[in-house]
Parts: sequence; C-alpha cells; structure tokens
Amino acid sequence: MGSTGFSNCDIGQRQRLGITEPISLSGPTEYDVAKTRELEKYLQDAGLYENQDEAICREEVLGRLDQIVKIWVKTICRAKGFNEQLVKEANAMIFTFGSYRLGVHGPGADIDVLCVGPRHATRKEDFFGELHKMLSEMPEVTELHPVPDAHVPVMGFKFNGVSLDLLYAQLSLWVIPEDLDLSQEAILQYTDEQTVRSLNGCRVTDQILHLVPNIQNFRTTLRCVKLWAKCRGVYSNVAGFLGGINWALLVGRICQLYPNALPNMLVSRFFRVYTQWRWPNPVMLCTIKEGSLGLQVWDPRRNPKDKYHLMPIITPAYPCMNSSYNVSLSTLRVMTEEFQRGDEICEVLFFTLKEKM
Repeated sequence: MGSTGFSNCDIGQRQRLGITEPISLSGPTEYDVAKTRELEKYLQDAGLYENQDEAICREEVLGRLDQIVKIWVKTICRAKGFNEQLVKEANAMIFTFGSYRLGVHGPGADIDVLCVGPRHATRKEDFFGELHKMLSEMPEVTELHPVPDAHVPVMGFKFNGVSLDLLYAQLSLWVIPEDLDLSQEAILQYTDEQTVRSLNGCRVTDQILHLVPNIQNFRTTLRCVKLWAKCRGVYSNVAGFLGGINWALLVGRICQLYPNALPNMLVSRFFRVYTQWRWPNPVMLCTIKEGSLGLQVWDPRRNPKDKYHLMPIITPAYPCMNSSYNVSLSTLRVMTEEFQRGDEICEVLFFTLKEKM
C-alpha cells in the first residue's frame, strides 16, 4: 500500500491532499456521529484534556517568555555596541510546535518552544549564556537544565510550574520581522545544522496541520491513537518504537485517505491500513521536495544509509527526513502485531454491532 514520490509538493493545484487518491470519500453515518461522540467523551473521561485555567496559564507563560526573549535580544545588541536604532529594531520571536501546536497536548505536558533570533545572537554565548543567566535569576523559573551538546540543543525549565523545552534558531537576518513565516525555504539559507534541526519541529508541525483535510477530526483521532500506543507500550522513540511526531504523521495519512470520515472510523481505518502496509514503503503526507539549498533529503536511491530504514515515516517539510530511523526489526515486529491486534478488535466490534442491527 505504500508508494514513493519525489517532486515539488503543490497542494494548491490539487483537489486532494496526499500523494494518492483517497481510498474512500464516504461521509459519516448517524452511527459514526454517535460513536464519535462516545469516543470524545471517553477521551475526556480519561483526562486527556486540560482545563480552562491550565490553558490560560500556559498562554500567559508563553506571553511572558515572548517578552523575555525580546528583552534578551536587545540586551545582546547593546552589549555588542549596536547603535540605539538597531537596538530598537532588534527582535526575537517564539513559536510553539509538537503536541501543543498540534492541539493534542494533555494536562501537565511539556510545551515545545522555538526561539528565533537574528544573526548576531549566537547559540553558545548568547542563548546558552546570557539568556540562561537571565532565566536563572527569575524566581518564576525552576529546574533550569541547559543541554547545549544535544543533537538538537535545548534548554529545559519550568516557568510558573509550566514545563518548557526551549530550542534556538539563529537566522541569517539582521532583524527578525514580527510576521516571520517559518514555512519559507529561504529562512534556512546560511544557517547551521542545529538551526535547521531546531526549525524542523515548527516547519513539520505546521505542514501537518496544512496537509490534513479536517484538523478537529485529526486531533481527536491522534489523541486516541496516542493513548492506545502508550497503553500498549509502543510509544517511545528512544526505545525504537514511535514518538509523538511519528504517530501524528501516521494518523495524518489516514485522514488524507478517508477525508470525510469521523474519528471513530478513522481509528478503525488506522489499524486496517497499517496492518496491510508493506514496509519499508514510506508513509508520506506529500511528495518529497528536493529544495534549492542542497540540504540532504531522504532518498534510498542516492543515500546508502536510507536503504536500511525499516519503517520510514517521512517529514513533510524541507529537508524531508525519516522521523523513525531508529525502528529495529524487533520493534517493527511488535508494532505490526499491535496493529493486527487493534484491527481484529475493531472487526469484532463492527460485527457485534451488525448482529445487533
């Protein structure tokens, strides 16, 4: 059921989302509507949604963090001897990504945040130096843990009890505009690998939301699949299974294949499709864009190491990469068995209903 495509992703010229035609365009029945309501209530009762007070607290924390990084970048400019006009124009911005940006986070979950700064605000001296110092002196900030040598450098901390993972992207721009569009390929120009990786989280998250036909149905389905994956012990990127972004991409593809289906049907189709999927054919939300900056993209025809990926799930933003490269033969086998088990349970539920009707 998998397929491969290498060309520019141009959704605007298509009536469909994804690299193939949908499997079904059928809309929901009254049964689907009722069962989706039951599913939503089950997820609510399982405690997967934050309350309004917590949501407001998160928004306030993000607003405060945005103010902090703007003060930080101006402080950096003054320290480096920039004139007052440049100091006045100096700007930094924050963007969320991951489960919070996708709208599928639960109570107490970390917020993944990207700080975007100008060319003169460096990662080592300014972000992990001056900004770290500023945060460490704030009474609202606790558990501050910088990890500058990580594959994707990050500063983890709590701000008024809200957990944050803060990344940094140092762009080649002298001034960061307030209307900065991270989806533009040009922002990757003249940046280092750490910045490309840091930007990737936001760029991929935004592309997922752009490439699914119904965001609310996608969110409900993803919440359900993530809960199932955690209950079945297959939610762990580190352990060779899949993490949040992987599950989001898998669910996004099902939403494309059944664009008019409600979450109760999408969950069932999720297990059916991935039980039948012929790995290592890749799962992709759009065709792979080669780009103009020469960055390496996933391509087993040209990159020898890509040939050995067992369960490729490809990110939709340039440079497109395999987000599940650490899946092993044993973890793939376990996940395949779990997909099969989920499909069988869905089949039993369907036939039980049919007999009652």
